[in-house]
Amino acid sequence: MKKTADASPCTTCGACCAHDASWPRFTYEDDAALDRLPPGLVNDTLSGMRCNGTRCAALVGTVGVETSCSIYALRPDVCRDCQPGDEACNMAREARGLPLIAS
Repeated sequence: MKKTADASPCTTCGACCAHDASWPRFTYEDDAALDRLPPGLVNDTLSGMRCNGTRCAALVGTVGVETSCSIYALRPDVCRDCQPGDEACNMAREARGLPLIAS
């Protein structure tokens, strides 16, 4: 897939989705939103997304190269809240050795 100049930096990053296993936690989701998530992607305590190490199990691709979310339309609020260049984004990017994004 060819990237366009206005493509989101998230599609070549994914650092926030591979930063910390405790980060993709559920916050304000209602029961209906949680019920739409594939059960295999929810952690054993039902408190957040399942992770493989620090990487969210819904993350597809290579961090820093090309990534996507396999449940993008259903992703939890914590994922929706992280925006390119915000504090959480840049903290994850810095930890991965990626350049920071000016917000």
